[in-house]
Amino acid sequence: MSFYINNTSGNKPGPISGNPLNGICEKILIQTRKIFDACVSTGTETGIVLTVTDFTPADPVLPLTFISAENTPNQEATVTDLVVERLDNAPNYANVTMNISIPVTVTYRDANGVIGTATATVVVSKAVVLFVPQPSATPIDITASALFSSQIGTFTSPNVFTVTACVQIIIRVSAIVDVLVPSYGYPCLPPCQQACGSQCPGIQDLPTYPTAAGATATTIQTTRV
Repeated sequence: MSFYINNTSGNKPGPISGNPLNGICEKILIQTRKIFDACVSTGTETGIVLTVTDFTPADPVLPLTFISAENTPNQEATVTDLVVERLDNAPNYANVTMNISIPVTVTYRDANGVIGTATATVVVSKAVVLFVPQPSATPIDITASALFSSQIGTFTSPNVFTVTACVQIIIRVSAIVDVLVPSYGYPCLPPCQQACGSQCPGIQDLPTYPTAAGATATTIQTTRV
């Protein structure tokens, strides 16, 4: 089984039926990233110049024919030159400007018909108005994620492609905080569909999660020295 396979238990994640307050049993403190504000910008950009390096395979035969350009897998966009200017008439809001560097992988065909790839970095400048909390001991992070996709481009000079691309950028204002939330308690973990048949004495007897049974607020007496 799993949470969603052959499992009729109500103690599992999923849609709520009935009164959502039924089953709440505790307040738990979790550490999480809280998003205070966010916005998305999507548009088509023309005339983007991609200066490519790291050809694979090396030394392709020129000229190259552009095939596509997409985000480089496992590489995130980075924010530089970040400036936050609070608005005088709305101190919890600010003009936020930044440069966003997006790693891109270009796929091409060389003059011999060999398919290859190369890498480039696209820098996009953004200026937006966002809610930015007042300074505190917990630092505020302003980050960006980006999607880059192009199917239209030309090889304009050695190591350079000029492309038209769809660019989507999401900007977030966030912080890692401690949050008190209501909880239904621990889920009931079902056995795996292909569970191992071996026995593990000492392990099978342990509870899945730590417990604090009977824990209540108490007063601790202290002695002043």
